[in-house]
Amino acid sequence: MDVEECWRRYGLRPVDADLDEIRTLLREHTARERRSQGEGDTELMRLCCFYLFNSGDVDDVLLIWSAKQASFDAACSIDIEFLLGHGLDATKAHLSANCAPAAAAALDRLRELEADGEFEGFSVEERSASYDRYYGD
Repeated sequence: MDVEECWRRYGLRPVDADLDEIRTLLREHTARERRSQGEGDTELMRLCCFYLFNSGDVDDVLLIWSAKQASFDAACSIDIEFLLGHGLDATKAHLSANCAPAAAAALDRLRELEADGEFEGFSVEERSASYDRYYGD
């Protein structure tokens, strides 16, 4: 599946029943991208992360982080804000409660960016509306 097919299938806001398929698709392309940069479709990965951001499920944070860490291209394509679909504080709390090394790495990165002022004025609703305009045009 490519971005266009994904867009046709799920539209701007996939229904909850489609989220497991989207997670599977993201895992598949993340694995491909980890094997060899360019093998995974980073634009498709970005779209999947957008969908998961909008679902607001903190359990998707590490999946999105894994996708972002798959390669240099993925890191550039997937916005760090995609981790924050449930909000900055909830995401940090979720990551703090997880003892996985990936959770610690994601939490460290979020704290670093927060200290640099990266998330000043961040709002899930405003960011979602911004992504809607990006993908809806």
